[in-house]
Order: sequence, then C-alpha cells, then structure tokens
Amino acid sequence: MKRKASDPLLPTRSTKYQRTEGNQGILARWFQLGVDAFTLARETARHFMNFSQNPDGSEAISQKTGKHNRTRSLPSRVTHSSLPSRLPIPDGFHKPPDSHTMAGRSQLSSSLPSRSESSNAPNGNATSPPSTLTGYTSVASVPSKENVPYNQSFDFIEMSIRGRGMIKPIQPSWSRPHIHASQHKVKVHEDRRKDREAMVKELYHYKRSTGQHDFFVMFHLSLSFAISGYTSDFDTFKSLINYQARLELLERHALSPSPSLTDLRAKQPSPGHSRRHSFSDDVDPDFLERAITKAKKSFESSPPKPFSPTHERLLLSARHKDDAIEKRLRQKLLLPKILPPDADEQVKSILFKEGIISKIARESVNDRDISRLLPCQWLNDEIINFYGAMILTRSESNHKMDPPTKRKILDVHYFSTFFWPKLKDEGYEKGRLAKWTKKIDIFSKDVILVPINHSNSHWTGAAINFRRKRIESYDSMNIDRRPVLKALRHYLDSEHRNKKKKPFDFTGWQDHNPEDTPQQENGYDCGVFTCQFLETLSRGEEVFHFSQRDMTYLRRRMIWEIGHAKFLDGP
Repeated sequence: MKRKASDPLLPTRSTKYQRTEGNQGILARWFQLGVDAFTLARETARHFMNFSQNPDGSEAISQKTGKHNRTRSLPSRVTHSSLPSRLPIPDGFHKPPDSHTMAGRSQLSSSLPSRSESSNAPNGNATSPPSTLTGYTSVASVPSKENVPYNQSFDFIEMSIRGRGMIKPIQPSWSRPHIHASQHKVKVHEDRRKDREAMVKELYHYKRSTGQHDFFVMFHLSLSFAISGYTSDFDTFKSLINYQARLELLERHALSPSPSLTDLRAKQPSPGHSRRHSFSDDVDPDFLERAITKAKKSFESSPPKPFSPTHERLLLSARHKDDAIEKRLRQKLLLPKILPPDADEQVKSILFKEGIISKIARESVNDRDISRLLPCQWLNDEIINFYGAMILTRSESNHKMDPPTKRKILDVHYFSTFFWPKLKDEGYEKGRLAKWTKKIDIFSKDVILVPINHSNSHWTGAAINFRRKRIESYDSMNIDRRPVLKALRHYLDSEHRNKKKKPFDFTGWQDHNPEDTPQQENGYDCGVFTCQFLETLSRGEEVFHFSQRDMTYLRRRMIWEIGHAKFLDGP
C-alpha cells in the first residue's frame, strides 16, 4: 500500500540499538557469543550425564530449557507387548501420504494423550492403552512425528527405536568380519599345513640320506665303522618329530606336561589297546627350520684336510683301530628277529593271564602292566622297576657264587624310578635320601643304575660308574642331559659327606653323555631303550648291540623275562 504524504517517515535504525562508539556492538556480540557457548556446554554435559545414568532409556529424562519443563518418556511396557517383534511393511509405505492418510493420522493422534498429560503420569512414565490393531496398524500406538515439536523429533525417533527394540543398533563396518573371512582362514590353515608337511618331507629326506653320506665321510677318514641313517617309514618319522618338538618345549621353557602327552605313570585304560600317535599341525615351524638346518649342515659337511701324523699319533691310531675291530667282532652277534617257538608260545600264554603275572623282591606286575610291552605302548613305573629288580637280583646272586661259576656281571645297585623325583624336586636333605642307603655302601659298588622320568613324558637311563670314574647319561633322543649329570654329582658328594664324613674326591672323574647312543625313531619306545641301557651296563658292556629295528623282538623278550622273573639266555 502506498504511504500517504502526511504519514511520518520510519526511523532508519531502531533506538534500541543505538551506539555511542563504533566498537561497542562488536563487544556486545562477543559477550553474547560467550554466554551462548557456556550455555551450550552446560546443556551438553547435563545431557551426557543423564544419558550415562539411563543408557537404555528405561527411565524418564528431564531437560530444563528456559522457563518450560519438558519430560521425555518412553512408551509403557503394555505398548511394547502389543507390538510384534518384526512389523510387516505394506506396499506404498514409502510413498507420500495422501489426504485420507493424513486425515486418519490426525484423527488417531487426537485420541492419544498429549505430552503434558503423559508427564503427569506416576513416576514420569507415559501410559497409553494397549493397541487393539494388528499388523501394521499396531504402529498407531506410536505418536506421529507431526505432533512432536521440531526440536524433539530426533529424540522421538531415538526413543521409539530403542524403547521398542524394533531396530537393532547398526554395527560399524570396521567391526564386522569380511564376507570371505572364513574362507581365507581355512585357506591360510591349509597353506600352513602344506608348508609343514613339505618341511617334514625335506627333513625326512636328509635324515634318510645322512647315513649314506656319513659312510663316505668315515670311509675317507679310513675309519672302520659307518653310521646308518633313518630306517623307519614316513608316518613314524612324523610322530618322532612331534615328540621331539614337545620334549624341546618342556626342556626350554620348563613347562608342565601338555595334556596331549600321555602320562607315563598313568594306568592303561584298556589292556591290549594299541595306540599310535599321529603328527600334529601344532609343531612350531621354527623347530622344523632348525632341524632342517642342522641336517643340511651334517649332510653338506666336508671331511677335514689330511695331515701328517707323528709316531705317537700313529700308535694311538693303531690302538683305536684294534679297539674298533674288537667292537665289530662283538657286534657281529646280532639280535634275532623272533623268539624261539616254545618261548613265543609262552609269551602268548602270559598275555592271556589275568591278575598278578609275576613277583620279584618287592616288585610285582599284573596283566595291565604287562600289556604295556605290546607294540606302540609307553612303559610305566611297574615295568621299569620290575626289570631293575631283576638286574639287582641277578647281580647279588652272581656275587654269592664261587669264582669258577661266576659270570661277567658287575656288582651294581639299582635305584627305583622314585629316586629321581626326590633328588630333583626336594634335594638330598629334604628328600631324606640318606635313608635309601642305610644298609648299602654305594661306594663299594661297581655301578649305580638310575632310571629317570622327565616330566612324565620321556624315559632315560643314568649311571654312576665307579670303575670308569664317570657320571653317565644315556638318552634315546640324544638330548643334552647336563642337569642330570650335575644333580648326580651333587648327590654323590652329599652321600659321601653323610656316610664318610668328608667331601667326595672328584679327581679324574668325567661326565659321559655319548652321542653314539642308539636312537629311537618314534615317540613310544623310550622305556624299552632305557631298560636295555641299564641291563647292558650291568654286564659291564659299553657297546649297545640293539637299535630301533630290534624293538619288536625286545618287547616280546621282556614279556617272557618278566613273566618268568629271570633273563633269557643268549643274545
């Protein structure tokens, strides 16, 4: 409308905002900005404090803004139960609402209690009658967004989603597994298994070839013996690698025995059950790499350069050759492959017996113990101690005979398998080991025999050899046993101080841990090797005539010997 000429002109600027100085408006605006920032920080802190106290939205959260108090409340549990867990979405749900739909919504929203009425409900919780509609119409119990102020719309949506449990929180993409994660995991596992298998095959190849290579090296050095390589099959070699890896873990980290390793002291659950231990993918690849490197180094080693020996060295070499020839002559007495027919029939009858099979001194063996001598079985304490008692009884009875009838049997003393745990874990004083030799003077014996169980996982043999002035250790896995030698030295000195009242003189004594000890090629024949070590030492022999190929024969022979409580004559 056009202004009349008589009307006054409007002021160009309101008198409310008059300024006397040019910078007064800038300061006022900065002051107002600071006040707004402080108010925003306070409201934000209050919001997060209320949210931390009510993270699930189960209680009412009140916010005070200006002069008005507004209480946000969740729908009641009745409304929760009236809604289905998954609502069907009809056709045209996402289409713009038409006039009829808007009319229906306005009519329905008018029947719902207002926010001021819901705030007057007890405990500040909104109450609403249960919906009688089914399917999609049950959403009518939810207030429409049009009835909610704009500044509360996001709170309304959040409370509706969380309170009713209609929509689950969306998981972040960075925390969800990849769609091909399981296939990738299986492929990685398979690749690692193949790599381990290839490494084991390579190591098996070197072990099989080492014997032939050592033969040429020894022939070049003009020695009169050769070293044989690995002779068993590949499956047995895999079980041996698994066994070596577990023993190395026990030796390096001083861990308790693994549950997967059978306790050598445990009773056998079922007699006659043959158990073969298979290769596991848990073998550390670093262990296989070290084994392959060691095998390559042994395979690729070149013979030393020839030198011009002196006369003394020639005499010493001739003496060594004579000793080697003598050893080879004795080694020609090879062990048989099977027992005589009558002895083999007696072995079968022994295995069919029940209850106590045999007794000697304080030791006894029953049918469950004797079944440990079947193939692929570990030996327990009863078998080891019974065999040791036989060695001790034979030595004592031999030294009571007249000189013409005496055999070449040493005067030995045998400690049971429980001696080593006492010495290792408790020591000489705390373990009261002085009582073990109250009626025996071990310093008058030729050899003291000690069977040793390492962590209930491996058997080895040790000896205090007074004739040779040596502390000896014999391991069919060829593991360094310096702790065993050190412990036996300490026992020898403590025993001498207790019985002789002075320290033991170790002048001329040596530690003996020979590398040419017969080696096992599986993970269960260590007990048989240990028994044969001790029996050979009791006869004064230093050359062991048995090897892995004789284990089947030796197991059946031990059944016969234990069943009759005496040693079988002959080789």
